Amino acid sequence: VQLVESGGGLVQAGGSLRLSCAASKFTFGNYDMRWLRLTPGKGPEWVSSINSDGDRKYYSGSVKGRFTSSRDNAKNTLYLQMNSLKPEDTAVYYCETVDNGRNYRGQGTQVTVSS
Repeated sequence: VQLVESGGGLVQAGGSLRLSCAASKFTFGNYDMRWLRLTPGKGPEWVSSINSDGDRKYYSGSVKGRFTSSRDNAKNTLYLQMNSLKPEDTAVYYCETVDNGRNYRGQGTQVTVSS
């Protein structure tokens, strides 16, 4: 399993970013995926989950209504559209999946939201 996140950056509050997660070395379309974020001094925070078909999506209360998960199984890519960003969204964002009880996560992409 290989996951590579991209699309992070510095944005002003109220702005938008679209994260991507390129998947390889496994059958991406067969796996549920999720986004997590990590802030220094805090544990990992679950952000969103999406099922293998992309027709069921779930969001944490802190991002619901602002973030949207999607996937393109033909391109082996997971996305996270982030709108109305807030300074508290600043974190390293990871995509993750689980295979045979083991969690696989990419290297993360930094999102910084300035006030």
